[in-house]
Amino acid sequence: MGRAFEYRKARIMARNSKNSKAFSKFSKEITMCVKASGPDPDTNSRLRTLMASAKSAGMPKDTIERAIKKASDKDAKDYKTVIYEGYAPNGIAILVETATDNTTRTVANLRSYFNKKGGSLGNSGSVAFMFTHKCYFHVTPKDGIELDELELELIDCGAEEVDMDEEEIMISGAFESNGEIQKYLEENGFEIISSEFVYEANDYKELTAEQAAQVEALIEVVEEDEDVQSVFTTMQTADVEE
Repeated sequence: MGRAFEYRKARIMARNSKNSKAFSKFSKEITMCVKASGPDPDTNSRLRTLMASAKSAGMPKDTIERAIKKASDKDAKDYKTVIYEGYAPNGIAILVETATDNTTRTVANLRSYFNKKGGSLGNSGSVAFMFTHKCYFHVTPKDGIELDELELELIDCGAEEVDMDEEEIMISGAFESNGEIQKYLEENGFEIISSEFVYEANDYKELTAEQAAQVEALIEVVEEDEDVQSVFTTMQTADVEE
């Protein structure tokens, strides 16, 4: 296990904990998931991991259950995932993942934030090629687990990296490998603490503290928007090592 694992883990957890809208975010994801594949976690594998992730983030069990029940209602809002692309100040590429029921409102708000904070909202495809869509799993280690053997088996399922510390095993892979990795973990009795989909920059750009503050100012105002789920950038921070 190297420092890179600690950096990635810290970056993901810090961003999740920073998001004051965590419960709202999970509720929207649950709504979309239930509408797509049903409210039964036994037959909806994505819902199972969403429930685990929400629980790990501190969302109470009854709140999770209410979100599932509400999502099953025929009058529940129809959210859809839309990715917006652009540039923050100092040439930093940025992807904004949204869950919205009104794209006109969402794009107007985002364009306003970008303009006010020195960025520019771009067209679809303008920066997406700078990122790779990946899945991450956080798993409870089992007694007697041999990391090398586990890694070999998970690679066959599409995993790219497998790291472990005293608290968890962290597994990453291409977005398309999510289903196979989850299937292996569940069939082999691993407890999935949480999982997430991320857009990971292919290369990071180092900024001065002043330049980084300008980018963070944009990120903060974007993250406050009710339609925004996650924000990803090419900015190198203290927890990203080249």
